Amino acid sequence: MIEELKSHLKTVEEFAADNLDDVEAFRIKYLGKKGILNHYFAEFKSIPKEDKKLFGQTINQLKQAATQKVEQLKAELSKVNDEKNIYGDLTRPAEPSEIGSRHPISIVKNQIIEVFSNIGFNVSEGPEIEDDWHNFTALNLPEYHPARDMQDTFFVQNNPEDLLLRTHTSSVQVRYMENNKPPIRTISPGRVFRNEDISARSHCIFHQVEGLYIDKDVSFKDLKQTLIYFTTQLFGKSKIRLRPSYFPFTEPSAEVDIYWGLKTETDYRITKGTGWLEIMGCGMVDPNVLKNCKIDPKEYTGFAFGMGIERIAMLLYQIGDIRMFYENDLRFLKQFKSIF
Repeated sequence: MIEELKSHLKTVEEFAADNLDDVEAFRIKYLGKKGILNHYFAEFKSIPKEDKKLFGQTINQLKQAATQKVEQLKAELSKVNDEKNIYGDLTRPAEPSEIGSRHPISIVKNQIIEVFSNIGFNVSEGPEIEDDWHNFTALNLPEYHPARDMQDTFFVQNNPEDLLLRTHTSSVQVRYMENNKPPIRTISPGRVFRNEDISARSHCIFHQVEGLYIDKDVSFKDLKQTLIYFTTQLFGKSKIRLRPSYFPFTEPSAEVDIYWGLKTETDYRITKGTGWLEIMGCGMVDPNVLKNCKIDPKEYTGFAFGMGIERIAMLLYQIGDIRMFYENDLRFLKQFKSIF
């Protein structure tokens, strides 16, 4: 009888099936209530005493083999059926793909670039690690000039070239003027750095877009018309005002305000109840800056302007805390999925 068990054991090990029905029939044959194994367990009491140990071991071995074979075949055939259901039906709906999103800073930067590109401004870029000449001296800020204190600077320590992290993208304009002859019409978007405390309204890292136009007979009137065009295209608001201000590299200089309005509670909050909102600084390029860049101020004049991209984005999307731009919070970023 032990030889019969060994024969069944060999049959179990060689058994194969290509469908679950055959596996179920095999299970019933060996493991069912009226199956082969129960038959041999019933015969156990009639086995001679000296053979009981070997007989019992062989029965258990057959039971384990049959059980493992059933589980193995069921798992394999179930996997095949699942894959067939997934990949075999070409009419089934596709898995929804996650839509990416641009960062709001990139969105606003691209919008600003598009507005100025439509009136002939190209885009210029420069290094973020800058030297003293391009960041300060060429812009009418010689060493020890008190206006340097307006921009708390990150300096690169222990270097012979007075390197620093640029405090504005005006340094890009200097490089552009050094390598290009008028007429010049360019905007310089980029990241800048200032040693400031981080709060809801300020950060040590932020982004600027600065514009420069140099040609013969450029006037303040040209600057104003350019700014009216820009605010109309970006904000849908054409009413602006220019308040006298001071910048070392422009003269005369002005702060630009747009009339935001007082239609909502938010309008009252962001304009402090006045309806007017400051968005940028501007002015006519100082003749000393033109001289430093080898441009004759007697032949050419020009204007420049600069704005913070974060400030514009906060206005457009009503974002109350500048730190949100840098925290990589997916809950915040996913809000811009449908914006390109």
